Order: sequence, then C-alpha cells, then structure tokens
Amino acid sequence: MKIYDFEAKAKNSLFDSLDNLDREFIEKKAYELRLSAYEIKELCDMAVDLRMWKEGRLEDIWNGARDKKSQLKEVKSRYENIKASLKSYDNFHIDKDKTHKIRFEAVDKELGFGMCPVASPKTRCCNLWTLDMVESCGFDCSYCSIQSFYNEDTITFNTRIKEKLLNITLDKDEIYHIGTGQSSDSLMWGNRGGVLDALIEFARKNPNAILELKTKSDNVGYLLQKEYPKNIIVTWSLNPQKVIDAEERLTASLDERLKAAKKIHDAGRLVGFHFHPMIWYEGWQEDYGEIFKRLLGEFDSKKVAMVSLGTLTFIKPVIKKLRKRGFKSKILQMPLTDAAGKLSYPKSIKKELFKSAYEGLKPWHKEVFFYMCMEDHSLWREVFGYEYPTNESFELDMKYSYLSKIKNLA
Repeated sequence: MKIYDFEAKAKNSLFDSLDNLDREFIEKKAYELRLSAYEIKELCDMAVDLRMWKEGRLEDIWNGARDKKSQLKEVKSRYENIKASLKSYDNFHIDKDKTHKIRFEAVDKELGFGMCPVASPKTRCCNLWTLDMVESCGFDCSYCSIQSFYNEDTITFNTRIKEKLLNITLDKDEIYHIGTGQSSDSLMWGNRGGVLDALIEFARKNPNAILELKTKSDNVGYLLQKEYPKNIIVTWSLNPQKVIDAEERLTASLDERLKAAKKIHDAGRLVGFHFHPMIWYEGWQEDYGEIFKRLLGEFDSKKVAMVSLGTLTFIKPVIKKLRKRGFKSKILQMPLTDAAGKLSYPKSIKKELFKSAYEGLKPWHKEVFFYMCMEDHSLWREVFGYEYPTNESFELDMKYSYLSKIKNLA
C-alpha cells in the first residue's frame, strides 16, 4: 500500500494555524480515513471557523458513522447548520490583542481617481467616482474588504495631495459624485497630511462635484472649525452597538458616531447614513429599530441627504484572510450564497433586512434619497416598490436629489 503523506496533503491548508487539540484530531482522522488534500483543507477551514465563532471544536460535531463518506457528510451537515443559524452575540467577546499594530508611511505617487472599483452590471450601481487620498484603514473591522487590497499594517498617505487634487480637471458640464471612503476611513485621520484642507479646496474649486466623506469615527473637530463648502456631505456607517463591539473593533461607538453626525447637522451641513453592512443575528430587528427611532427623533430630514442599505458581501480572498488571522469573529457565521460572483446572504434574508430599515424610516421616504449599494436589481421593487431601469438613471436621480438638498441648505 502506498505510504500516506499527511504533511504533503496538509501543506496548502490552515493546519499549522490550529491549536494542538484540533491538529491532533484532524491528523488522526486523516490517517484513519486516508483523507485527500481537499478534504483536509475543508476540515481545517471548519475547525478555524468554529474556533472564531466560539462554537466548540470540530471533534464536538463529529459523528460515529463507520465509513468515510458518511462521516464527512455528517460533519459537514452539522457545520453548515451552525453556520446558517441565526447567530448570537450574547456573551461574545473579541480578542483585542490580535488587532493590528499599524505604522505610517508617506508615498509620492499618482492620486487614485476613477470609477468605483466594485461597480458591476450585475448589480444596481450609482457609478460613484472614488478618490484615494489614504490607503488602508486602522479600524480593523472584521468584514472589511480593504484588507485584501492593501497591507493592513501600513497606512499610506499620498504626498503633495493639494497640488495633485487641484490639478484634476473635471468637466464643467458634468455632475460628479465622488467618495473618499473606499480605500480608508474619510475622517479617522482628521487633517493629517493636509488631507481635509486639500479636499475642502477641491470642493470649493469644483461646485459641480458632490464630495462624500464616509466614516465610522467621531472625528469631526476639524470640520467644525472650518467653513467648508456645502457640496461636501459627511456620512456615517451605522450598526447596533452589539455589532460594533464584536465586528468593528476599534471604531467609534454608535453613540459617538450619532453625536458627531448631530454636530455637523446642527452646524447647517448635510449628513447621510449607511446601513451597510446590515447583519442578521438574534435581536437584529429590535437593535436596528432603536437606531431608526433615534435618527427620526434627532435629525431633520431636510439636512439628511441619503440613507443607503447593503449587507455583507465577500470575495474569496477576504474569507481566506479572515481565517488565516483567526481572531474571534462571528462574521462568517452566516448562510453564504452566490451574489453576482461574490458571496452574500440569500436574497430572502436581504429582503427582510432592507425592508425593516425602509419601513423603520418611513417618515423620511419623501424627503431623503434611499438606495441599495451593490445589490440585485430585483430587490429594489421588492423593498422600495420601484426600481431603476439602468445604472445611469439611478445615478442621475441620486445626484439631482443631492444637489437639491445642497441648494436648499439655509
């Protein structure tokens, strides 16, 4: 009989990242059942996930069936049941010692300015332009896709940014919606490296550009000191505090974000809110519902430009990186289905999440622009009761809604 080479078969798996008990169990089963490299990889992925989710060990869900096929089928079934169940964040605590230790560097290179990199004809997209002033983020949110594009340990600031920004020539006959929160948080760094000064000058020079600063911070002090132009909209990504504690790790709290948004709002400037990603877990309806009530009670819809809805969408490199880090997170404990070539919740769960948000903010329906970010075209009619025939029609409606709000600011 051919010698079974376990080390060779486990080479491309996460076996070495497991603790001793999981390694011993998987190695034992590999020899006993003569597992293939793919089967070992699958078991290692399951073991990592269960540890991240604090849902026990692989050995705990193993069965006593005799043949290999039955054993693997049963353990996969039990794992999938845990993965697809409505997860609970009660008594779930992260391991803060595994957060990144970041460093900063300055690089003189061409400014990143172009169309949104995740735009797709398979989903309804607003054709956002993106402006990369800073690369990588220090907040360490578990689900963030930035970690697969940049070195998450290094925050890179572009140099001579004001000069580079002011050298960008925009078509005066076009309206631009430009976001700066795709490669890093827009406000986390304040005016470090002259970032905000440069953006303010750019917005002042280009009144046909709607500049969106998207954040999970409460770092609005610099903006409150400046008389910045009205075509800058500051928007906040919001989640219940339970999710922030478990999955958004180093960000400002929900209360801190809303208080910061209120300061900008009370200073007579436009704000907006992103419920993206909305997360499905035990108690989500009540927790999100409390946020909706607070928004309606504290903010004047005339000063709220938009509310966006979206949820968790993964590419495989992000999932691989999450597992490799192995920190405590329940973010991958969710049913995953294909979504325009990526992985996300089934459509039925998305509809439930988005409909609850739209109905929860019903008093704002005629005053605030609601949209879904990177979601299937068909969800629009099911949630909002209408849909756009093209990305271009969606884009124009959004821009003119924002311009109307800007024009009507006191």
